[in-house]
Amino acid sequence: MLANWKRLVAETRTFRDALFASTLPEVALDAISANLSILKSPTVMRLEDGAFYGFEGCHPGSGCCEGSCTHVWNYAQALPFLFPALERSMREADYRHNLLPSGAMPFRIQLPLGVEPSGFRPCADGQFGGVMKTYRDWKVCGDTEWLRRLWPAVKASIEFAWSPQNADRWDPDRTGVLCGRQHHTLDMELFGPNAWLTGFYLGALRAGAAMAEALGEPGTAADYRALAERGAAWIDASVFNGSYYAQEVDLTDKATLEAFGALEYWSEEHGEIKYQVGNGCGIDQALAQWHSDLYGLGDLLDPDHVQTALASLYRHNFKDPIRNHYNPWRLFCLNDEAGLVMCDWPQGACQPRIPLTYAQETMHGFEYAAAGLMISRGLVEEGERVVQAVRDRYDGEARNPWNEIECGSNYARSMASYGLLLTYSGFTFDMTRGAMGFAPVRWVDDRFRAFWSVEGAWGDVELTPASCRLTVLHGSLTLKRLELPFAPASVALDGAALRAASDAGGITIGRGSTLACEA
Repeated sequence: MLANWKRLVAETRTFRDALFASTLPEVALDAISANLSILKSPTVMRLEDGAFYGFEGCHPGSGCCEGSCTHVWNYAQALPFLFPALERSMREADYRHNLLPSGAMPFRIQLPLGVEPSGFRPCADGQFGGVMKTYRDWKVCGDTEWLRRLWPAVKASIEFAWSPQNADRWDPDRTGVLCGRQHHTLDMELFGPNAWLTGFYLGALRAGAAMAEALGEPGTAADYRALAERGAAWIDASVFNGSYYAQEVDLTDKATLEAFGALEYWSEEHGEIKYQVGNGCGIDQALAQWHSDLYGLGDLLDPDHVQTALASLYRHNFKDPIRNHYNPWRLFCLNDEAGLVMCDWPQGACQPRIPLTYAQETMHGFEYAAAGLMISRGLVEEGERVVQAVRDRYDGEARNPWNEIECGSNYARSMASYGLLLTYSGFTFDMTRGAMGFAPVRWVDDRFRAFWSVEGAWGDVELTPASCRLTVLHGSLTLKRLELPFAPASVALDGAALRAASDAGGITIGRGSTLACEA
């Protein structure tokens, strides 16, 4: 490291200057930058073969919650864009060492790599989130041969949903809706259809369809798309209650649990199934749509329903101040602080007697993801208020600004904040065709500037309503298509005119040009 000290310092300062030159709101830059410190904390490490590995967080003398937990690392968006090869090593480790022959993937990979996987059931959001992340990582790097090597395992993980070997019977009848026993990131199981976990299934099907088509499997692609369409139609018709997406479950039906041998979820005292959402308004009800918006997969559910659900989420779950909000769980927000709670049962909605785990808490990674989706879906002020509330809690006086806690310090889920950079930029990426794009959601005096990064290059972009300047500050970038919210009149590389076709959606550059940073 000392031999490269001058270079590393220079590159770090260049990165810092580019990031903080962005015209994003100050609070968003604070959230993005502060949580990058997690990547230099004991939460993460490199394994002997170079693979990236992460705890969920860390305690003073040990890691907290081992195994590169799939459903926690689902939220973290910094690594895949800043260090794409390291993120891909997580996909490789999971699909090579952590996938069972049935297609089930335990959500905590075991060490050393190659030992027998965990015997605990797979996690619906973690398993299907892995498929969506594979799609993202493929588009960030553009390496279709990398995808081809992983594809049989990725495909098996999708089709585990209806596999006869799936004891939790997620979707045995191929309806496009998860309806069985669904383990999730709040450490329990839901029983019955819900938009939160089915959303990840729909996202995995859409991502799987795109990957299958690219790999020469049009039949598989068509099958997955049709299944996703059926599932989305059912969710919008049956689970959306006019205000938000709830859970369809009869809490008094003990037979629901008996079918899975899950009587530990039955409360004899209350005559109800424990730890369910029911008619509650959950923070993650549209989480998969956040992933889909970031990765360019399109609408998973009715966009009007999603926007209405997000408005309801803000109205019901944002507590300001929180001092009068009952919370028997951990206190990440208190007194005159504000935050977006995990689940709320609005007036008229019957709260389960023993509701969803952590329901009354505020947890930062969840809040950032929900805020990012609000911003991308037109609720900009609401999303920014949620981000501001988190950073107000980590103001350097009440809490450490560089250490957001959940289960341990330096908690990985908080790197959901990096998604704010992509959202504000309207950043699109598809390096399989040499394409990038920007469609800012927030301008400052008809100007926008932001940091960007993909495999092999990073830099910044400056936009006005009629011009764009894209600068590579590190590495090299071969660009064939630049998507913009206007049609440029001319295109130049280092001052020399380029032959390019301009249209309402941006520019297409002949054979493509390589933009490089001079050493």
